[in-house]
Parts: sequence; C-alpha cells; structure tokens
Amino acid sequence: MDKADTAALLALGAALFIAVGDVMHQRQSHEVTDEKVSHVDLFLRLLRDRHWWLGSLVAAVGFALQAAALGLGSVLLVQALLVTSLLFALPINARLSRRRVTRWEWMWAALLAASVAVIVTVGNPTEGDARASWETWTAVIVVLGPAVVLCAVAGNLLKGPISAVLLAVVSGALWGVFAVLTKGVVDRLDDGIVELLRTPELFVWATVAVAGTAWQQFSFRAGALTASLPTMTVTEPVIASVLGVVVLGESMRPGDAGWLTLVVAVAAMVVATAALARGEAATAGEHAAQH
Repeated sequence: MDKADTAALLALGAALFIAVGDVMHQRQSHEVTDEKVSHVDLFLRLLRDRHWWLGSLVAAVGFALQAAALGLGSVLLVQALLVTSLLFALPINARLSRRRVTRWEWMWAALLAASVAVIVTVGNPTEGDARASWETWTAVIVVLGPAVVLCAVAGNLLKGPISAVLLAVVSGALWGVFAVLTKGVVDRLDDGIVELLRTPELFVWATVAVAGTAWQQFSFRAGALTASLPTMTVTEPVIASVLGVVVLGESMRPGDAGWLTLVVAVAAMVVATAALARGEAATAGEHAAQH
C-alpha cells in the first residue's frame, strides 16, 4: 500500500471520529444551558461540561488521524475525504434522534460519496511543500485576515441566522488554516521534540485550533444549526484546498479531458455537503428544542 492509499484510509478514519465529536458538540452547544448567555460565558460553561469534553476527546482522535493522513498525503486529498464525515454523522445523528434516514438524505449521501470518489481519482491530487515561507503566510494574513475579522465582528453585532452564518465562516476558515498548519507541524516530528517545540507554526496551530473550536460553538449557539453547519462544513475544505494550492504548491492533475468532470464533481460535492449538513442540523435543532 503506497502513501496516498494509507493517507486516504487515515482520512476516512478521521472523518468517522470527527463526525461523532461534531454530533456531540452540536447537541451540547444547545443543551448546556437554556439561558441567553454571551459567547464567552457559553464557552466557559462548555468547558465545565463533561459531555462536551467527551465529544472533544473523540474529535481529538479524529484530528490525530487527520494529522497522520496529512503527513502522508496532500491537503487536497485529505480534505476531500474528510467531507465524508457527514456520511458518518447522518446515521449516527439519526440513531441518537431515534428517527430514520430519509430517501432524500440517502440520495445526497450517494452523490457526496460519488463526487468525492471522482475528485480523488480523476483529480489525482499531488503533494506540494509541507511548510511555507513567512512571506507567503504574511500575504495570506493580509488577504484572509480582514475578511475573517469582519465576519467575526459582524457576527457578534447581528442576530439570528445571519450571525450564525458569519460566525460559521470564521470557524470554517480557521479550521481550513488549521489543516494546512497541521501538515507543517507533522513534518517537524521527525526532527524530534526539541525542534518541534522551536517550530513557530506549532503555537499558531494550537491557537487556531482553540479559536476554531470557540467560534464553532458561538456559531452553533447564535442561530439555527441549519444556518451554521452547512456554512462551516463547506467553508473548511474550500479554504484548506485553496491554501493547499496557494501556500503549499499542491495541484490537481485531471488531464485535459478531466477538468470538466472535476469541476462538476466539486460543484456536486458542495451542493450535497450543504444539503446533508442542513438536514443533519435541522434534526439536531429539533432534538434540542424538545429539551
């Protein structure tokens, strides 16, 4: 089994654990309190909730598998496969909610699985560099930073679904950056713990992970999950893939005849992901309303 195949298996394992962790986090963001609280108070309450920590532990296993996958494969490959976490979350959430998966949900799930398979096989993503220069990251901060800050500020000022969407964009963008930074951190593991601790990306990576988690919960709490989850689920792989190409120099190699197929597959993946996330979020929201 070559490195790409191993990376693919690890990414699928990561998708499973992340799906379980996401389902648990979604529920706890609404069940931790019925009171209207600030974002900071909400996060502090979640930090005292053992069910939320259990979900975080499960998600951490997924992130570890994701890191292992990124150590062997490209960000483009791993992030495409991580989208399949929704395929795992679908039956898990349905089981916890004591409902059946609908025919439409299975249809979207099949479309998502097929589109991911096409992207991985036809796109033939290739690896680039594991790390980028400070000049490159500075350019990313200059371009992406103001947009993220603007969404965060507007998300705090506005209310309801618009707030949830804007905060979800912040979380998705942060997790996309996290994926790219993870590849650089994993690359330094072979140099030993001392060299790893001297790696500037390590501290940025940890900060981004905490921030991504915080804004994820803020988004879940700000409005209906039907607004936050689809936005978050689509934003993360898009940002990670763009950064994989721009920052790490990764690329797709579909051949001249395969570009149209690849574009159609990417569009189908985005639509199916949004539809599945919306369905999952609606079910989680109904469950929270019943409690």
